[in-house]
Amino acid sequence: MTHTPTHTPHSERAAAKPWYRQLYVQVLVAIVIGIVLGWRWPDLATSMEPIGTTFITAMKMLIGPIVFLTIVGGIAGVADLKKVGLTGIKALTYFQIGTIVAMLTGLVAINIFRLGDGVHADPSSLDTSGDAGEYIEKGEHQHWWEFLTNIVPESFFGPFVEGSILQVIFLAVIFGIALKMVGKAGEPIIAGVGRLTEVVFKVLSFVMKAAPLGAFGAMSYAIGKFGLSTLTSLGSLILLFYVTSALFVVVVLGGVLAAYVRLNIFQLFRYFKEEFFLILGTSTAEPALPGLMRKMQFMGVERSTVGLVVPTGYSFNLDGAAIYLSLATLYIAQATDTPLSVTQQLGLLAVMLLTSKGAAGVAGGGFIALTATLSTVGHVPAAGIMLVFGIDKFMSECRALVNFFGNAVATLFIARWENTLDLARAREVLAGRAGEPPTTTEPKTLAAESPEVAEASRPTVTSHTAHTAHTAEVTP
Repeated sequence: MTHTPTHTPHSERAAAKPWYRQLYVQVLVAIVIGIVLGWRWPDLATSMEPIGTTFITAMKMLIGPIVFLTIVGGIAGVADLKKVGLTGIKALTYFQIGTIVAMLTGLVAINIFRLGDGVHADPSSLDTSGDAGEYIEKGEHQHWWEFLTNIVPESFFGPFVEGSILQVIFLAVIFGIALKMVGKAGEPIIAGVGRLTEVVFKVLSFVMKAAPLGAFGAMSYAIGKFGLSTLTSLGSLILLFYVTSALFVVVVLGGVLAAYVRLNIFQLFRYFKEEFFLILGTSTAEPALPGLMRKMQFMGVERSTVGLVVPTGYSFNLDGAAIYLSLATLYIAQATDTPLSVTQQLGLLAVMLLTSKGAAGVAGGGFIALTATLSTVGHVPAAGIMLVFGIDKFMSECRALVNFFGNAVATLFIARWENTLDLARAREVLAGRAGEPPTTTEPKTLAAESPEVAEASRPTVTSHTAHTAHTAEVTP
């Protein structure tokens, strides 16, 4: 049986927190300090790299367990397993359509402005040594179908060690379905999943306290290593990518959110301001994944939908990467004087839909996917990626931000489609009338922070066991 929590509501605690203790404020200040340090003292700034990489590594350490436990708990909490399959099919369909639209947006932008014309780069004279050379070699030997065969891991613990999110998702889906099908025998394990989730999020709260340090280290290293002058060398391409990405998020994603879900994209920006600055500082969307999942549940999206859509979207719904791939590919073609017809460009798009999946979550994945695309088609020289290699760091923040908001909109879209979204609750939360959302520095679970939401979306055993701090026994 369950009982009403006696703790102070989360919204009251958050309201008493001064502005300088807000995580997003601390991260923003850290970013500014990092930029100044990298600009004025580049040698000192580059030595800050271990601070940023250590924080990101610590976050990646937790991503696998969080994804696994959330998916297992979500599947075990669905009354009908057919619903899991339907949700997965709908999500993958949405992801593919979204990726196509994002790639077309990039293709249209670079065809209109044609920034590569006049560069006249000779691919044979480009230096492909160092990290870029390794990415090119990996991409040239990558086949479009490898992402399918690589989903199945060689061992159960291998994906957690190697950080392969696709393989973690595969294991979690299989494990969650098995737990659901064994009935009462699986209930103690489901309860254990809930308790273990509490522990993992407690560890996450420890790590997130170092987020400002991580953002400072990553930003100071980036500016100190590459310099602000790098922005001017290919500033027009960087600007085009940022403007195209902003228009895609506001017009395309915002239009989808307004027309179908009936929510406002600008309110969504404000709601995820903490995650926004975290991504901006670290140049990767992975540290923001736990916050996205927790805040989606706080908005009124059922836990099962969040558990399935968000982790899968982090591997299959990369709108920012899709825009970048199409922009970079056409820019390289134009810069190397490689003519491409409309048919050939559409062929590139079809290949990119597949190659982009194979490098999800891999270091240098964007370049590996780019090289794999160019190598598969054969029209554009793969060595041409050196033309954009130097400015990639200044594009990674934008890619990650677009990926993040793309997955936020996708989750709300699928939840609306599946009738697993409390729309009235979502509007209250986005309007700021439902208290402060949960933060990743607070170790409490969603039930502890918002018992009324948890009670409203508690259809099965898992909803009881997911929050064992307030549960005395598990209902069969």
